[in-house]
Amino acid sequence: MTAVLEVRDLTVRFRNGKRLTSLVEGVSFTVRRGGCLGILGESGSGKSMSCKAVLGLLDDNFQVEGSALFEGRQLLGEHPEVLRRLRGGRIGVVLQNPMSCFDPLYRIGEQMAETLAEHTRLSRNGIRKKSLELLDLMRIRSPEDVLRKYPHQLSGGMLQRVMIGLALSLRPALIIADEPTTAIDSISQYSIMQEFLRIKQAGETALIFISHDLGVLSLIADEVMVMHGGTAVESGPAARIFAEAQDAYTRHLIRQHKAVMSRFLSAIHQRPEVAA
Repeated sequence: MTAVLEVRDLTVRFRNGKRLTSLVEGVSFTVRRGGCLGILGESGSGKSMSCKAVLGLLDDNFQVEGSALFEGRQLLGEHPEVLRRLRGGRIGVVLQNPMSCFDPLYRIGEQMAETLAEHTRLSRNGIRKKSLELLDLMRIRSPEDVLRKYPHQLSGGMLQRVMIGLALSLRPALIIADEPTTAIDSISQYSIMQEFLRIKQAGETALIFISHDLGVLSLIADEVMVMHGGTAVESGPAARIFAEAQDAYTRHLIRQHKAVMSRFLSAIHQRPEVAA
């Protein structure tokens, strides 16, 4: 598979006066077309920070070093306007809290139209037709009604589907999903994961899926990179890491996941006591 994104020796430091604090140190990874890299780690491990640095989403308080080649183009140090256009076009981004990604003052249809107008040459009628097609693709019922609604009138799961649909509409080479199932209920989590699996099975787009949930990554990731304290402590094929983790921190995460699943299965299979 062709490499879509190659990151080498990525380092991120935060400037506090004359002092530099290391947040990410020497991280390297590759994402290939049709494949999914899962980035696993607890809060503060540096997994989201790494992707924000690659996408140019950090301000001048951060010092970013290393290399990030996207389709052969160096992203680090690229002009902000170029990066902004890439983020909306060739690189799709799906974030953790869908509600924060929509303006509460504008209807869903207006916000979808703004995105499509920015990145396509569709006419006004073409944009409306495309918006309805996207909602239908994401299996959202009554798409005409949804276009007229405000963000607060939709569930988190529906908003997440709208975000995924918009990302797909621009035919990105890469989608970065940062904890996309964390802020929604379990039923919506399942449906959103099905959408990501459909994207992966199509084989046209590379995926980076960031999560602290080992169970979620086991469903979709081909490769896994485990981050802890700003460094990549282990990486490789998902099946090998989940079965034969070498790093102590990775084994700790796997033990935690198994313990939670064991308690869950025990609870649902426990028979209620019968009164004498």
